[in-house]
Amino acid sequence: MTQTLNKDAIKEYYGTILQGSHDLKTSACSCTDEGLSPSIKAALAGINDEVIQRFYGCGSPIPPLLDGCTVLDLGCGTGRDVFVAAKLAGPTGRVIGIDMTDQQLEVARRNTDSQMDRYGLDPNNVDFRQGYMEDLQTAGIADQSVDVVMSNCVINLSPDKEAVFSEIFRVLKPGGELIFSDVFAGRRVPLHLQADPVLHGECLAGAMYHEDFRRLLLTLGCPDYRVLSSRPLDLGSAEIEEKIGMVDFYSVTVRAFKLPALEDLCEDYGQTATYDGGITDWPHYFDLDERHRFLTGKSMLVCGNTAAMLEETRFGKHFTVTGDRSVHYGAFDCGPAKGEQVKETGGGACC
Repeated sequence: MTQTLNKDAIKEYYGTILQGSHDLKTSACSCTDEGLSPSIKAALAGINDEVIQRFYGCGSPIPPLLDGCTVLDLGCGTGRDVFVAAKLAGPTGRVIGIDMTDQQLEVARRNTDSQMDRYGLDPNNVDFRQGYMEDLQTAGIADQSVDVVMSNCVINLSPDKEAVFSEIFRVLKPGGELIFSDVFAGRRVPLHLQADPVLHGECLAGAMYHEDFRRLLLTLGCPDYRVLSSRPLDLGSAEIEEKIGMVDFYSVTVRAFKLPALEDLCEDYGQTATYDGGITDWPHYFDLDERHRFLTGKSMLVCGNTAAMLEETRFGKHFTVTGDRSVHYGAFDCGPAKGEQVKETGGGACC
């Protein structure tokens, strides 16, 4: 039987024990500005200091094309990513932040008026709610009401990840996007370590084994997800390494879409996709994931799943996709480019 830490222990860790990023014992819940888009960097430059000081994310799961979108941030903490997403979503967008820790939400709410004033936006464009990501219904998130769900190094903390992802796909609109950064494990974390309060609070003990994650999404009707980035984690603590150093950990950013017709393998229907440009910060190319870079104006052969991700989502108005699924030509070679090393922590059943 899996041993997990209760939610009260996690609340205490993030509400009382951690008073700032300097209190973290490892580098798992930390990230750099490397790879951030100009728009995100500009928005981050305007974030209040108090919000930044208690930020514990491991990536930047904030996608482009948020203008006018309804966005949900799971485990929003003090609101850093909520405020950035609100800036990108603009005056007609709305961002909801869900967190279970009262102390974190207090900081977020205390900074809302000044933060949104700095961005020139209405404070009512953001909404911070106390709640649990395993039960978004109680937090008032209706079915098919959200364009984008994002999360930054929080899902690993949940004792019921199936409930979390089930709720995510419930609240997403058809064609909606899930994008999240989290700590993944190259093997299953030993059972006796899964209830350790420090290892759990440091985002390690609850890290998902990537194959278990793939299987979970498959059971929920999402047979293909994509990895945007993946990097190994150096824990930076001899004490923590001694406890859990047998497991290799990675900071991974994943995107998945709520689409009805995805398949569990890449299939060839003779389809092509051309990036027509027009996405802010992506003038010359667009990266769907770490293996699909679309050069502006260049037509590329794509598998059926990739075609759907580009044509049947909010990205559709920036791509020209030709062909349909009326004729099948067999399996599609969706592997890495010639000479590229396949990452062991690579993602979905497809590319």
